[in-house]
Amino acid sequence: MRYERIDRISHEIQRELASIIPLLKDPRIIPAITSVTAVRATRDLSYANVYISVLGDETARLATIEGLNSAKGFIRREISARVKLRITPEITFVSDDTIEHGAHINEILKDLNVDE
Repeated sequence: MRYERIDRISHEIQRELASIIPLLKDPRIIPAITSVTAVRATRDLSYANVYISVLGDETARLATIEGLNSAKGFIRREISARVKLRITPEITFVSDDTIEHGAHINEILKDLNVDE
C-alpha cells in the first residue's frame, strides 16, 4: 500500500474524529478545548495513533485522554460507519503538547526581544 493512500485515510479519520468528539457525552471531554492535531496510521491500517491537543492544565489533558480512552469502542464504531475501510484501525490516543511548547518558545523569543 502506498503512503499517499495511508496519508489520505489518516486525514479522513482525523476529519471524522473532529466531528465525533462533540457527540461524546463524557463530562471529562470538553469539545471546545479538545482538538485532533494529527492521525498516524500504520502501513497495514490496523493501528492508528491519534494526537490530541487540549487547551488547559495537565489535569484537563489527562482527564480528556482518559475520557477518550473510555469511549474508544464508540469512536471506533462511528469511524467504521463513516469511513469505508475493510479494517477499522485500533485507536491509541496520545497527548500532543506541541501547541503549548510553541507558545512557550514564543514567550522566550518575546522576552529576548524585550531585553535588546
